Amino acid sequence: MATLFNLCGLAVAFAAFMTILMQVEYDYTFDHFDPNYSRIFRVEFVHKEGGVQAILNRPMIETLIASSPHIQAGTYQNMDYDFVFSIENGADKKKFRELYQTVSPGFTDVFHFDFVEGSPDVLKTPDQVMIPESMARKIFGQESAVGKKLINPYLTLTVGAVYRDFPDNTLVSNVIYHAISEQENKTNWGNWNYTAFIRVDDAANLPTIEENFKKHFTNVLKEQFGAEGVAEWEAVGADLRFTPLPDVHFVSGVQFDNMPKANAQALHVLTAIAFVVLLIAGINFTNFSIALTPMRIRSINTQKVLGSSVGNIRRALVAESILISLAAYILAVGLVALFARSPLSALVTTDLGILSHKVVVGATAFIALCTGLAAGIYPAFYMTSFPPALILKGSFGLSTRGRALRNALIGVQYFASFALIIGAGCMYLQNHFMQHAPLGYERDQIIIAELSDEGRLHPETFMNKIKSYAGVSGITRSEQILSSADSYMTWGRDYRGKQIDYVVIPVEASFLDVLGISVSEGRTFRTEDALTRHGAYVFNERAKQEYGLELGTMIDSTQIVGFMPDVKFASFRNAVEPMAFYVWGKENRGNNSRYVYIRMKAGTDMRAAMEHVQSALKELDPDYPFNVFFFDKVLQQLYEKERAVGSLITLFSAIAIFISMVGVFGLVVFDSEYKRKEIGIRKVFGSSTRQILVRFNRTYFKIVIVCFVAAAPVAYYGVSQWLTNFAYRTPIRWWIFALAFVAVTAITFFTVTFQNWRAANANPVDSLKSE
Repeated sequence: MATLFNLCGLAVAFAAFMTILMQVEYDYTFDHFDPNYSRIFRVEFVHKEGGVQAILNRPMIETLIASSPHIQAGTYQNMDYDFVFSIENGADKKKFRELYQTVSPGFTDVFHFDFVEGSPDVLKTPDQVMIPESMARKIFGQESAVGKKLINPYLTLTVGAVYRDFPDNTLVSNVIYHAISEQENKTNWGNWNYTAFIRVDDAANLPTIEENFKKHFTNVLKEQFGAEGVAEWEAVGADLRFTPLPDVHFVSGVQFDNMPKANAQALHVLTAIAFVVLLIAGINFTNFSIALTPMRIRSINTQKVLGSSVGNIRRALVAESILISLAAYILAVGLVALFARSPLSALVTTDLGILSHKVVVGATAFIALCTGLAAGIYPAFYMTSFPPALILKGSFGLSTRGRALRNALIGVQYFASFALIIGAGCMYLQNHFMQHAPLGYERDQIIIAELSDEGRLHPETFMNKIKSYAGVSGITRSEQILSSADSYMTWGRDYRGKQIDYVVIPVEASFLDVLGISVSEGRTFRTEDALTRHGAYVFNERAKQEYGLELGTMIDSTQIVGFMPDVKFASFRNAVEPMAFYVWGKENRGNNSRYVYIRMKAGTDMRAAMEHVQSALKELDPDYPFNVFFFDKVLQQLYEKERAVGSLITLFSAIAIFISMVGVFGLVVFDSEYKRKEIGIRKVFGSSTRQILVRFNRTYFKIVIVCFVAAAPVAYYGVSQWLTNFAYRTPIRWWIFALAFVAVTAITFFTVTFQNWRAANANPVDSLKSE
């Protein structure tokens, strides 16, 4: 039974260790795909007051790229978005939905592309695109994709090249890439929508690059805006920052940063859990081996009598330990394979295939060997290093040294259990807070539908059909989905002679009313706002305070008609930024919003309403791959990474706690066996079962208290550091600590009481007759 405990405990520990390190390896090797990754940097804009943003305007980027010979290549890109198209295939009118992104031609110079077919210079041809190999095979099968047309009502593109798919752990996406228009915002200093990257000859030359940019940029400003423009820029006092490509995955606190992210603190926690699980399993392995001493000592003494040397006996015991550890490792590989095929695999973003993580699998095999060696050496020396009489009487287990060793081993496991329970509990509370905290608008009972290109041209047909449904209480449109991303479209405009930047979400006039967004000053939008020449703004309080905006004033001939409280339009990772809802005017491009928000009345059958919406969309455009979903799904996707990491930490924390409690159980068994005669003596002298159980529990309760006092501040510090990644966070609740204490104490109490109940109620004669 002890061997089975060892084998299962170690196998689970090794499996958890490998799974965690596979995820850690995935994140820490993010963007290492490119052979030049150490010389590629994202360009970021640093404001005078310290804020950093990941987007710049096109003139500034092109000035930077041309400013220094140390910049070997530079590029900039827009955000990606869904692109729906059909292909020329006879009568087949099947439509496809794929991500589409416009980039500058230098994109393939900065990042390394492996082209399967077509021309590497595809981005230099305006109507050509390049697509990933997986997309080419999905759409065109084994036919060559080069020369094929992607037909959209507004745009027809020709496939000019096919590139080999990038791995998942990179910010370079497997999407359709198309060159940015030659004239798009080429001289527009107010449109801050581009993410820029540069590849340099040597990272050590970055200070020189920055100095060259400042000189070159000053000359450009002087040519275009004169001395006044230079003075205005110097007053702003802004600067550039260059973030290494691999660090982009981890950097936080950057505005308008839509790159895939990992939380470094969460990865540190996961790594710590991996080694804690391994440490606890190793301690348990050693404990069980030591607990077998009374049963194995006679066999060891017999071997000595028959001529075996102490060295041979020790080597045999160590070899046995190593074999058990390696067997557990082989079983662990199978457990990881099973985990990869289970629904729980959704908690990790990496491929759990053994061949995808050869370093982790090989390192774990080496650790398994070392674990068997380390866990076998001490018991081997322990069993063979003391006089037989001392060990046969069991007096070492009752000695001061023996008690100190057991208490230290128990203490390590209690400390880990407390820290993990507190950490997992606080992470759950933060994830729950982000999912359920007030956002400043009513998000319940809402269905979101995406219109096709034809539907956007004539939305009234669809919207009138939806309004006729009995359960609808309101319907409106927007160009963006609230709370679906960390950043949105940003405009830079002049306000009273000062440059201001703010997020803009164009909406219909009814948007604020349908979503229940109140106005703190001024008024909400009216239908007639869309009939004016330049539309209207409703700004948030943050923009009002930061830029000194006033009601009724104009920005580019558009009037500010109201102010609203700070709606949480983006994620809780970042603080609320200056933001405005905007209704297009007649002389602007007009409302061409893609997303329809449909609010249902309370008590409406939401599934039936969803089916009605889908049916109406199909009537509008039968071949279009529509996207219809409940608004709750938006928040789930927004915090999917945090939820997955939190669940992963909770899962492996539970494994660590379980292994810890199994270890405590083993030590209690060890203790009760050694003290069986002491219990018998106490029974003879009149001690009751209750008194004996209280005595045993008191010993462990003292250890629990000491470990809790040590673990609580460590856990508090760790959780506090993790929470700094969120601009809005839940407080650390005292009852999480109390819950951890009560849970571990209760498990210990039941374990100690259960195991010692039999010894306390046994016939004292049976316990003492062998003495």
